Amino acid sequence: MSAVTRTVKIASSHGLHARPAKLFAEAAKNSGLSVQIAKGDGKAVNAASILGVISLGANTGDEVTLTVEGEGAESVLDTLAAQLETDTDAA
Repeated sequence: MSAVTRTVKIASSHGLHARPAKLFAEAAKNSGLSVQIAKGDGKAVNAASILGVISLGANTGDEVTLTVEGEGAESVLDTLAAQLETDTDAA
């Protein structure tokens, strides 16, 4: 099974703090696929883990790398990348 990877820039004005991290982790979990997220060249964490996502300390403008494995990975990657590239704090 091949993995797809993409680097995206965090758009939320307060970075991946509790609310956007929760929304992102829930979306990753609900995808049913294996999703990893890493900041810079740091260690990748399980994107379905709210604590894991928060532990990255990703701020506005930081780049994170998403890796998705499984059937339909490209579509899941598109959805998750779009979520990170949207300022959910502006809502």
